[in-house]
Amino acid sequence: MDNLIFSLNATMPVFLMMVLGVVFHAIGWIDDVFAAKMNKFVFLIPLPVMIFYQLATTDFSESWDPEFVLFCFCATFLSVVICWALSLLVTRGGRRGEFIQASYRSSAALLGISFIVNIYGNAGMAPLMMLGSVPLYNIFAVTVLTVFNEEDRKMDAATVKKTLKGIITNPIIIGVFLGFLWSLLKLPMTTIMSKTFSNVANLASPLGLMAMGASIDFKKVGGELKPAIVAAFMKLCGLAIIFLPIAVALGFRTEKLVAILIMLSSATTVSCFVMAKSMGHEGTLTSNTVVLTTVFAAFTMTAWIYLLRILGLI
Repeated sequence: MDNLIFSLNATMPVFLMMVLGVVFHAIGWIDDVFAAKMNKFVFLIPLPVMIFYQLATTDFSESWDPEFVLFCFCATFLSVVICWALSLLVTRGGRRGEFIQASYRSSAALLGISFIVNIYGNAGMAPLMMLGSVPLYNIFAVTVLTVFNEEDRKMDAATVKKTLKGIITNPIIIGVFLGFLWSLLKLPMTTIMSKTFSNVANLASPLGLMAMGASIDFKKVGGELKPAIVAAFMKLCGLAIIFLPIAVALGFRTEKLVAILIMLSSATTVSCFVMAKSMGHEGTLTSNTVVLTTVFAAFTMTAWIYLLRILGLI
């Protein structure tokens, strides 16, 4: 019972904030335009500031773990390969790009940090996890959506340049880089600076989670439901079933294991739908997967954390 209560305490506050977003959207307090602006604001300011502040106030020599970063990188790469192979069986044509992206690309930044902060009180290993996974998220998202498309577009120099620019200018990556640099140089963090960064960082989770909840459109669930269900299963359970035992065998525990769990089995990020639409895809498969994973992650994440807890791994 103590382990179950621990698991519920870790997950329910996060998802209840999303439920508030759904309720506020339903009664008209948050409309689609406001939700979109909140999502953009959180991605551009509070989330990168949170990552920067957590890293800048951490001793870099103690926090750096190359084996952990390498594992996150390899697990992400292999996840894309597995989802690509599975796409051959469940869908075809341009839908394959949507399926692959929705199956592997987690909401690691927002949901991930929210979970870890809720359990441990700080972002912990989440920034290092994102360092190993987020660049690949973006590279492979553009690649699969370009290669598997209805108009038979090809990867050209302009697309490659746009992808690299998107990675370099990604606010999350910038926050990680600046945080590590600040820690490496051992720059001072004054009380005024600390309180300001902390206040801005504290906006990330509540605003982001409510905006995520308000962005869920249950009316979009319809066509392409079968491949969306398969993609949702892979995102919430399949990849974790494959890679979590490997992570445990390699000796990852507590914060590191929770960060890996978030990377593998948190809900599909809403930005998947935005990217799919912007690159000429129909988007139904992606939107269905986002809705399904967001709704059912409350149950699967609780179950995963409960399992790891009773096994004494977190």
